[in-house]
Amino acid sequence: MRWLRSLGPGIITAALVFGPSKMTITSKLGAEYGYALLWIVAVAIFFMTIFTVMSARIGEATDQSLLSAIRQKWGKGAAIAIGLGVFFVTTSFQAGNSIGVGISIAEANGTSPILWVIIFNVLGIALLFFRAFYKVLEKLMIFLVGLMLFAFITTLFLAKPDVAGIAGGFVPSVPTGSLGLVIAFTASCFSIVGAFYQSYLVQERKKNNPQAAGSRSDSITGIIILGVMSAIVLICAAAVLNPQGIKVSSASEMAKALEPLFGHYASTLFLTGLFGASFSSLVGNASVGGTLLGDALGYGSSLNSKVVRLLIALVMVVGAVIAIQFGKLPLELIVFAQSVTIFLVPFIGIAMFAVANDGKIMGPLKNSLTVKIFGALGLVILIGLAFSNVNELFLK
Repeated sequence: MRWLRSLGPGIITAALVFGPSKMTITSKLGAEYGYALLWIVAVAIFFMTIFTVMSARIGEATDQSLLSAIRQKWGKGAAIAIGLGVFFVTTSFQAGNSIGVGISIAEANGTSPILWVIIFNVLGIALLFFRAFYKVLEKLMIFLVGLMLFAFITTLFLAKPDVAGIAGGFVPSVPTGSLGLVIAFTASCFSIVGAFYQSYLVQERKKNNPQAAGSRSDSITGIIILGVMSAIVLICAAAVLNPQGIKVSSASEMAKALEPLFGHYASTLFLTGLFGASFSSLVGNASVGGTLLGDALGYGSSLNSKVVRLLIALVMVVGAVIAIQFGKLPLELIVFAQSVTIFLVPFIGIAMFAVANDGKIMGPLKNSLTVKIFGALGLVILIGLAFSNVNELFLK
């Protein structure tokens, strides 16, 4: 049990990254290109691991928050820019998490998704009133990740994928027309904001559960679980949808496509996984936005802080209102969130990399030469993704 609880920060990061939008992108990869792009999962997870472990070491090396370290190195403006940027991005995408929760329950029992959007956002806000919110968050995420793993692994056995096809999918290739989805998947899986938040979770765990021995392998385990879930969803889509030429535009459509082949049980099982992904991201995504904005504005980063909890609740409320008002994530918000992310993500990655290289802050836990090399390569990928998004949004 102590080992399981030590995985908390890594599990939370995996759960908040693996949301309904990520499930949709991953399902589309498998549905449209079969097993051919499985190698992208391995690449994205590798770089996500590099930066998540780097962030965890920052959390272990110092008692000050990562934004405080950035404020110390580059001034208050840099910290506020990151905090506000992350808050706007998480708020913009929160509607998708609310919609995912609503649809996952509504599709299973034929009710209105709006009802469930309201219920689970109220439940998410209610969790904030627990005195030890981090411990509640940790246990909830471990449960939801376990639920997702059960749902997706069971679906995988029902799908009976081609083993040779899976092996071939790890040989790098970029099928014609797939570049847009490859970029979208890499950007969503190699989540620098999720990695950045890992340092906060590690520090929160130290305060709430100091006897839980932490190591870099704890963070690695959580991110490997993220990769396993991504690979399973892609494989299921490749095995079930690709041979029939079925294309999906949402994760709930993937669940509907399973029903004719495997019955209502399989569809409900996949919707259960969608619920786990949506509710974990609903709570986790809001925690990231509220925590970083609170820290940027000088209110600290403790999940027990009243201001931080109010800001987390604000992210949930805004996301729920958008979900109820529009029924989906409005295109304008997607463009806005992507526009902020374009300029924010490389800045966050460079700032985290610089802090982790600083011997005065990190001491013996500063980046090794190997991590510096792969970290720099990861930054090149982040900057490349940013330029690609600029081209997609503004130049085409």
